[in-house]
Amino acid sequence: MSSNDPTDPPLRDVAQSPEATARYLADVQRVLLDIGKSLETLAIETRLHLRDTHVEGDRWYHARMRAMPVEKALGNVLKNLNNLTAGLEKSAYKRNAFADEVKNLPRKRREKELERQRKKNPKPLQAAPNPQQQGAQDQDSGYGGPTSIYDLGNRESA
Repeated sequence: MSSNDPTDPPLRDVAQSPEATARYLADVQRVLLDIGKSLETLAIETRLHLRDTHVEGDRWYHARMRAMPVEKALGNVLKNLNNLTAGLEKSAYKRNAFADEVKNLPRKRREKELERQRKKNPKPLQAAPNPQQQGAQDQDSGYGGPTSIYDLGNRESA
């Protein structure tokens, strides 16, 4: 299928690119923030109107008490909208982190494999001396060859 195929699901090309995803989510967030400003204004105006609506026989707090459920509902909408915009930011960040992880994965796997190979086949720290040179070194240093812990009493000191 080509990317301009009309049978492609919507937003497929956006989902495949982290940059396009971030741009799209930023656009959606911008729209939601504009809506949020309108809702904040609506909440303020609603609060003012409802708290100013008095009925004959009301005490001073009755209008306020009647307004509270409406104010709370609008407040919840604003809170959910703020959570939604924060979630959009987090989604864009996670999408970019995913793309970076996928990009770095082959290098990490190569490094792990090299480390595994190093553990299986450790390189000696120095080349092993041939036996003739080792004997000469033992005589020069004044120490005998390797001994077990049971032979420590028989060891010659220097």
